[in-house]
Amino acid sequence: MDSIYLVVALGAIVAGFVQGLSGFAFGLVALSFWAWVLDPKLAATLSVFGALTGQLLAAFTVRRGFNLKTLLPFVLGGLAGIPLGVYLLPLLDMHWLKAILGTLLVLWCPAMLLSRQLPRVTAGGRAADGVVGFAGGIMGGLGGFTGTLPTLWCTLRGYERDVQRSVVQNFNLSMLLVTMGTYVGTGIVTREMLPMFAIVAPAMLIPTLLGTRLYIGISDLRFRQIVLSLLTVSGIALLASSLPALLGWR
Repeated sequence: MDSIYLVVALGAIVAGFVQGLSGFAFGLVALSFWAWVLDPKLAATLSVFGALTGQLLAAFTVRRGFNLKTLLPFVLGGLAGIPLGVYLLPLLDMHWLKAILGTLLVLWCPAMLLSRQLPRVTAGGRAADGVVGFAGGIMGGLGGFTGTLPTLWCTLRGYERDVQRSVVQNFNLSMLLVTMGTYVGTGIVTREMLPMFAIVAPAMLIPTLLGTRLYIGISDLRFRQIVLSLLTVSGIALLASSLPALLGWR
């Protein structure tokens, strides 16, 4: 049992730093540790709790580039998507979900990372932003993956670093608040989970703050490279945790 607590703490430390630096990816990083030792429902709940804690910390330390008109379609779409994600959580095979999402990240993000000039999407306007937010809300309800698709989309939109960070950070904060409230209201969060919450919150505190400090000193290009690299690594981790089960290796 002690080893499980250690893995939970280690996942929170690494994921907290990554989220502080990039503004997203707590769930993706943490689950690459936790998926091996925790029940899927507990892992998903801890992922949402940790990501929410990190976003609350970041909201007070990185507040540049805020634009309500840019953010609003993502948030409205996300709020519509969360209930569907929560409804699907007990029905879907999480191994397949992680495998599909991991494959998307592994194929798409390295191509973007190696491209000299990223394709820039200008079509669709706010309606397209709302659809991406809706998809992000569904992913949030399924386990705290709120930031993955909006981050990819903002990168393709060509937003500069502070605007992208502000959209993803505030979108995540909004979605995670609603998702966590829904988890509590529907009984997904149980009293037995509270000791794990007490491990995650303090473990991620300092790493998250260190990540936000490092973010302030990097350039737009370096930030984009970090984001795409993290998404690629997250995709690999998702595949590594899902494929063995799907192929019957464990």
